[in-house]
Amino acid sequence: MKRLLTAALAVPLALAAVFHLAPLLFFVLLVAIFEIAVFEFVRLSAVWAPRAPRAALLVLVPGVAWLLGPGAHPGGATEVPAEYLLLLGLVLSVGVGLVVLLGRTPIEEAVPALGVVGFGLAYFAVPLACLYHLQRVDPWVLLLLLAIVWLGDTAAYYSGTLWGRRKLAPVVSPNKTWVGAAGALAVAVAAAAVWSQLRLGGVGWPLLALAAVTSVGAQLGDLVESIFKRAGRVKDSGVLLPGHGGMLDRLDALFFGAPVLVVGLWLTGLDEVLR
Repeated sequence: MKRLLTAALAVPLALAAVFHLAPLLFFVLLVAIFEIAVFEFVRLSAVWAPRAPRAALLVLVPGVAWLLGPGAHPGGATEVPAEYLLLLGLVLSVGVGLVVLLGRTPIEEAVPALGVVGFGLAYFAVPLACLYHLQRVDPWVLLLLLAIVWLGDTAAYYSGTLWGRRKLAPVVSPNKTWVGAAGALAVAVAAAAVWSQLRLGGVGWPLLALAAVTSVGAQLGDLVESIFKRAGRVKDSGVLLPGHGGMLDRLDALFFGAPVLVVGLWLTGLDEVLR
C-alpha cells in the first residue's frame, strides 16, 4: 500500500515537471533530486573506501552534468562541441585522479577510491544530462522513457510475484525472476507501441526494438544498484520514499535506461524523426 501511495503522489508531480518546466529549471530540479541519490551512494560507499574523498561527488556530479547538458548546448545548439567532450575526458581521468590524490586517500584505499569516485561520477552525471537532453528535445520522448521504466518495473514486480520461480540473479537480487524480467520487457514494448501509435500515427519495429533494449538497460541498472546494497549490507539505500526505499532505489533503472535510449535514438536516426 505504501508503494502505491508514494507512486500516486510522485508520478503526477514528475509528469508536471516534465511537461511544464523550462529545460534549465528542469535541470536544476534534476540536480536537486540526484544529489539525494549521490548522498546515499556516498554513504553506502563508506564500506569500501571510508577515508576516500567520496563527498567530492556532490560537487563533481552537477558540474559534469552541466558540461554534458546545458553547458554543451550554447545558443540552443543541438550538437555537443568537441571541446566539451575533451573536457569531460579530462575530468574523468586527470580530475578524478587529482581528487583522490589531493584528498590524501590512504594508499590501501586508493584503488577502491578511484573506482568509487570515477564510476560514481559517470554513473550519476551521464543519466542526469540524458534526462535533461530528452526533456529539452521533446518531453513526450522523456515520457516514453518513464513509461518503459515505470510500467516495466511494475510489471516485473507483479508478474514475478505471481508466476516467477526461476531466479534471475539470486546472489545480487534474490527476489527478481526471469518471468519478471520478461514481463517488464513485454510491457515496455507494448508501451512503446501505444506511444508510437498515438504520437507518430503508426508503429515501427526500430522503436519497438529500442524500447526492448532500453528495458534491458533499465533492468541491468536495477541489478547494478543491488550490488551496491548487497556489498553495503543494507536492504534499501534510504528511507525517503515509503515502500520504495531511498532515492537511489527509485532512480536506479533510469541510470542505465536513459543513456541507452539517448544513444539508441542517435544510432537509429530516430532522434530526427521524433523532434
